[in-house]
Parts: sequence; structure tokens; C-alpha cells
Amino acid sequence: MPRISAASNAAQRAETQRRILTAFGELLFTHGLPGLTMTDVARHARIGRTAVYNYYADIEELLIAYALDETERFLLDLRDSLDSLENPVERLALYVRAQVEDLSRRHLPPGPAMGAVLSPASFAKLADHVGELSVLLQGILRDGMAQGYLPRADIAQLAQLIHGTLSSSAARGDGAGDGTGDGAGQDPAAEARIARTVRFIQLGAGARFDDAGRAVRVSA
Repeated sequence: MPRISAASNAAQRAETQRRILTAFGELLFTHGLPGLTMTDVARHARIGRTAVYNYYADIEELLIAYALDETERFLLDLRDSLDSLENPVERLALYVRAQVEDLSRRHLPPGPAMGAVLSPASFAKLADHVGELSVLLQGILRDGMAQGYLPRADIAQLAQLIHGTLSSSAARGDGAGDGTGDGAGQDPAAEARIARTVRFIQLGAGARFDDAGRAVRVSA
């Protein structure tokens, strides 16, 4: 019988873990968190329930792992996209659009609801990780103010207001795509909603535009 190498074993474990997280995310999208069990996840992932418990002790641990994994992947993609833009107002638009589309695709409970189902330690761990998004947004706002495209304001407070607007405006499950999670098949109405949200937040942050829709400096 051929020996299984350590590399192959590690790859198999990673694949199984990815199947569990994917199945969990799909069930969150279609059924939501209430009543979701480890047995449901195992069945959807087409693996034994014991295998799921080999990776995660309970639904709370699985939820936090899924949320951290999704946030990390979202951050990596978002940073790559932001690096392609220089104008801070355009970078703000990209950030807002990415957030709305991501919130619409995923079916994670909003912050307060997460706090109700997670232990204080787990919620704090998630809050620290999600805080990286706030740091990223604050950097965009800081650049906008430094370059004169946004008026001076309390950056932390402004970022908090923007994230609050994003959370309330994202239409979970029917806003940004066709339900496949890849953003394909976006309908014109959804695109119009996203565009309105982007411009609303840009204007709320103090950005101004010329007749051609280009961002202009509001201060020297």
C-alpha cells in the first residue's frame, strides 16, 4: 500500500476544511443561522459529522472561523483592487461598492446579532479582525483629506458612520448578484442601488464633482 505523504495529508485536511466552510456559508445564505446544526453542515459538505467535529467543536467555533476566513479573503482582494487606483475619492467608491456587494452576497448576521450568538471572547476576536476594514477605510479618508478631495473631519467617526450606512443599505441575499457569490448576473436595479449608495457616501464624506462627474478638490 502506498504511503500517504505529509504534504498529501495536509492538502487533504485543507480541502476538507474548505468544504466545511463552503458548506456552512451556503447554508447561511439559504437558511440563515437559527437552527443550523453541525449535522446540517456535514450533510451539505457530504462528509461525516465526526469529521466536522475534528475541525470545529461547535457551531460558534465554525461561525467565527467562517467569518474570519471570509474577512481575510475579502481584505486581500480589496487591497489588490485599491492598489490599482490613486484618486482617494475613486478608492472610496471602490471600497463602498466592494462592501455592499460583499454584504449582499454573504449571509453573516450583522454585528449586534453576532454579539448575541458568540461568546464575548469570540466576538472580540472577530471585532479585532474586522477592525482591519476600518483601518483600511480610515486610510482612504485620511488620504482624501490630505490631498484636498475631502474636507477635514474626525476620521474615526466618519468611518464609523460610513460602515453604519453600509450595514443598513446592503440588501442581503438579493442585492448584488445572482446568488452564486461571484457577482455575475447583476441586474440593473441592483446596480442602480449600489451606484446611489456609492455617491451618497462620497457626498456625505464631503466629496464634490464637476459636471463630467470627476472628483474635484474642495481645498488646496
